[in-house]
Amino acid sequence: MNIVVTGGAGFVGSHLCDRLITERHTVICVDNLLTGSKKNIDHLLSHPNFSFLHHDVIQPLPTTIHPDAIFHLASPASPNHHSALSYHALPMETMMVNTQGTHELLKTAEKHKSKFLFASTSEIYGDPLEHPQTEEYRGNCSPTGPRSVYDEAKRFGETLTAYYQRERKVDTRIARIFNTYGPRMLKADMRMIVIFITQALENRPITIFGDGMQTRSLCYVDDTVEGLLRLMTYPATSGEIVNIGSPQEHTVLEYATMIKQITQSKSDIILSEKLPEDDPKRRRPDIGKAKIVLSWEPKISLKNGLSKIVTYFKSSV
Repeated sequence: MNIVVTGGAGFVGSHLCDRLITERHTVICVDNLLTGSKKNIDHLLSHPNFSFLHHDVIQPLPTTIHPDAIFHLASPASPNHHSALSYHALPMETMMVNTQGTHELLKTAEKHKSKFLFASTSEIYGDPLEHPQTEEYRGNCSPTGPRSVYDEAKRFGETLTAYYQRERKVDTRIARIFNTYGPRMLKADMRMIVIFITQALENRPITIFGDGMQTRSLCYVDDTVEGLLRLMTYPATSGEIVNIGSPQEHTVLEYATMIKQITQSKSDIILSEKLPEDDPKRRRPDIGKAKIVLSWEPKISLKNGLSKIVTYFKSSV
């Protein structure tokens, strides 16, 4: 297949490009490098089935591109207020890529009869009042709060995708991706796992927002990529909305403790600040639908996954 991956130089996108090349697809990686990095795809640039296009998807793709399938992963994703790569630092870019960018890519999919996957997010559930979250849950989001530039843009991206499926007969599907981790995560993103590992490796205090009892469910990137591939390629997935994530839930304090143990760090664990506004207290997917529709569930254990990413950051120091 001739496959476009937008955001293909990003964390998840670059791993998806790797997998697609391994399976002998022709891959066009599209990225404006706002939050992605060419380093993530350097090893692919000489491959005959891989090409890179430096392009902002809020503009139409070149007319020379005729994709069989489009994975739309382009978007700033980090929620950290202090990161220059976060959607708080790039609010307009975040809103536009998930709305206008999604619209442009859907028009391309309609024109070429391409299969289309919109990479949505667990953030569309907001600070959930139901736990765990099923695909039927409509969410608890603020349309004007500090996280709304991401949450609401993703929600409207879903609306556009569903419209093109329902009214224009484009073959679409929506992946609601929960927290994913693994090699190629950027230190500059300042995500929880990255911060904890960096602090632990430097024997600095491991700092936690609030009391550390808020929960997260982390899925290793290889498992997330497998879920995305199955959602795009498996039969009877057209029009489906599927959670992709790990149902294994731990508190933030537990993650900090595990990382301290894996790194054999001398760091103290410190509860330092209040939770950011609108930060969800609990987050765990119900993946019953993924098990049925995709025969998918995560395979890589948390211990093995954390060991892999610790090794990656040790080697990049």
